[in-house]
Amino acid sequence: MKKFTITAANSAGFCFGVDRAVKLVYNEIYNGSKAATLGEIIHNPHVVSELSRRGVRIIDSPLEAGQDERVIIRSHGVGADVYEALESRGISYSDGTCPFVRRIQKLARECSEQGKIPVIMGDKSHPEVIGIAGHGGKDTVVLPDSAALGEFLEKNSGNLKKKVAIMPQTTYNISMWQQCVKIAEGYPEAEVFDTICNATSERQKEAAELAANSDMMIVIGGRHSSNTLKLFEICREVCGECVLIEDASELNEMKMPEGFSDKCDIRIGITAGASTPADIIKEVKNQMSEKIMNMDEDFNFEEALDASFKRIYTGQRVEGYITAVNNTEAIVDVGTKHTGYVALSELTDDPSLKPSDVVKVGDKVDLIVIKINDAEGIVQLSKKKVDAMKGFDEIVKAKEEGTILEGTVTSAVKGGVIVLANGVRVFIPASQASIRRDEKLEALVKKTVKFKIIEVKEQRGQAIGSIKAVLTAERDAAKAKFWESVKVGDVFKGEVKSLTTYGAFVDLGGIDGLLHISELSWNRIKHPSEAVSVGDTLEVYVKDLDKEAGRISLGYKKDEDNPWVKFESEYSEGTNVTCKIVSITPFGAFAQIMPGIDGLIHISQVSDKRVTNVKDVLSVGDEVTAKITEIDSDKKRISMSIKAVIEENGGSEE
Repeated sequence: MKKFTITAANSAGFCFGVDRAVKLVYNEIYNGSKAATLGEIIHNPHVVSELSRRGVRIIDSPLEAGQDERVIIRSHGVGADVYEALESRGISYSDGTCPFVRRIQKLARECSEQGKIPVIMGDKSHPEVIGIAGHGGKDTVVLPDSAALGEFLEKNSGNLKKKVAIMPQTTYNISMWQQCVKIAEGYPEAEVFDTICNATSERQKEAAELAANSDMMIVIGGRHSSNTLKLFEICREVCGECVLIEDASELNEMKMPEGFSDKCDIRIGITAGASTPADIIKEVKNQMSEKIMNMDEDFNFEEALDASFKRIYTGQRVEGYITAVNNTEAIVDVGTKHTGYVALSELTDDPSLKPSDVVKVGDKVDLIVIKINDAEGIVQLSKKKVDAMKGFDEIVKAKEEGTILEGTVTSAVKGGVIVLANGVRVFIPASQASIRRDEKLEALVKKTVKFKIIEVKEQRGQAIGSIKAVLTAERDAAKAKFWESVKVGDVFKGEVKSLTTYGAFVDLGGIDGLLHISELSWNRIKHPSEAVSVGDTLEVYVKDLDKEAGRISLGYKKDEDNPWVKFESEYSEGTNVTCKIVSITPFGAFAQIMPGIDGLIHISQVSDKRVTNVKDVLSVGDEVTAKITEIDSDKKRISMSIKAVIEENGGSEE
C-alpha cells in the first residue's frame, strides 16, 4: 500500500513587502478611489488580473497617470526620478516599496554620495534593480553573477579611483551571493553589503532543505517572478522531480513521475514564491488532493497538507523570530504559513518607545495570537500580553516576598501615577508616590523608580504599589547607619532642603541637620535666604548631637573666614582708619571698618566740640577717618574716635 507524505514550506506565500503593497491597492478600491500601479503590482498574473477586473490600471510612467488617480508604487520600488515626476505633476501616490528594498536604495545613494561605485548583483531588467540603480547615480553598475563580478574587479583592479560597494538585490540566489563574497575578498577596494531579504534567505534555505528530503517538489508562483524562479532553480538542483506551476489548473496536465508507481513511500514537498497568494496555494492543495486520490483512494491530500503546517489558534502562546522592524510594527516568523505582525501598541505600553527600541531583527520572542486571517495569511500577535502574564507572576511573587521592584513612571493620572514594570502597569496612589507632600506627580513621569507591591487583585490583573514605602525604608536604614557612626566634628556635603526664620535644614543623606542662622554667615543677616537657597550644596560639620531626640546641630562658618581674625592681624589700637557710617544711635554712630567688623564712635568722640545730637554731625553713608582707641577681643567690641584724629591734626577751626 502506498504512503504519501506531504510537507509544505512554512515560508510559502506572500512575504511582508508584497502583502503590504497589495493591501495598499485594495485599500484604494475599498475606499472607492481610482488606482493605478506603476507596473504590475506583483509578478503574479492572477492577482494582476483580479485587480484589473476591479478597475486598477497598470501604467509604465507617471506621465500616464490621471489627475484623479492615486498611483501605487509596488514593492520593487522605483528610482528617484519617478518620485520627482509624481510630485512635479501633483499626482498623489502611496509608496509600497518593501522596507528591505528601500534599505538598498538608501545604501546605494549613500555610497554614491561618499564617492563609491554601487555594484548591484541582479537582473538588470528586474524592476527592483532598475529602481535601486535610479538611486545609485550614473556610476552604478549592474552585474548578473559571480563570474561577471570577478571579471569587473579584475579588469578595474588598480585602476579604480573609487571604492566599490557590492550589494545584491533582495531576491538574489544565496549560493550565488556567497560566491560573489568570496571573489570580493581578494580585492581590498571592494566593500560587501549583504542586502538579501531575511525572508528570501529563509525561504530559499527552507526550500533547499525540503527538496533534499522530497521525491517531488511543486513550486507555485508567477513565471516572471524573480524569487519564484530562484526557488525553482534551488529545488531543481537537489530534487530530480521538480515542477513550476502558476496555479492549480496546470496540475491537470501534470503527470505523476512513472517511478512513483513502484514506490511505497512517496514524499511530496510544496513551496511558493513571495508573490503567490494564499488562495492559489489552497487551490493547488485541493486539486492535488484529487490527483493523488486517483492513485490512492484512501489518501486525503488536503488533510495531509494541513497536517504539515504548524497549527495556530487565537489565544495560543507561540514562539517567533523577528524578521523585520519598521516605525509602526514588527514582522514575525512564527513557523506557520502566516505572516505575523506585532503592532507597536502590542509591543509595549510605553508611549515614548518605537518598535526598534523593543525588538530587533533576529530576536526570539514569546507572543500571543490575538487575531487570525487565513484568507490573507496574516496573524496579529501581542508581545505585551505575554510580558504582562509573565510579569504579573513576578508581581504576585514580589508581593508575597516583599521584593523591591524597579520600573518607569509612564504617566500621571487622576489620584496617582502609572509605573511600567515587567510589562505590567502598576498603579501608585498619590499618597504612596513620595515622602514629600509638596512633590508634584508630573515631576515623576519618565523617571525610573523603586517600589513595593502593597496590593494585588489577581482576578482583575491589577496591582497597587508604593514608592513611599521604599523611600521610607531607605531613609530609616540611612538614619540607623548614620547614628551608628556619626560624631561631633564629622564633615558632610549636604543639600539645603528647607529654610525657616531661625535657620536652614540640610540633608546629610537620609537625615536632616539644623544649620542655625548664626552659623550661616559672619555678617549680620535677618533671614537665612540672605546667605543660602533651597537646593544649594554646603560643606557643613557636626557641631552638636542629641541622639535621644534625634537632633543634629550643624556648623558652617569657618574660622579662616572669620573677619575678626583678619581684623586683628591687620589693625591695632591707635591705628587711624577710613570707615563708613552704617547706623546712628542716640549714644553714637557705628562705622564699618571692613565687611563684618563695625566700631562704635561714641557721641563724645564724634567731634572736638560738644555734640547733643549725632545726626547734626554725621549721616549714614558718610566716610570718615577715626582712630581705633580700644579693641575688646573677648566681647568683639571696638571703640573709635573722630575727635582724636581732629586733635592730632591741630583741632577744628572756630
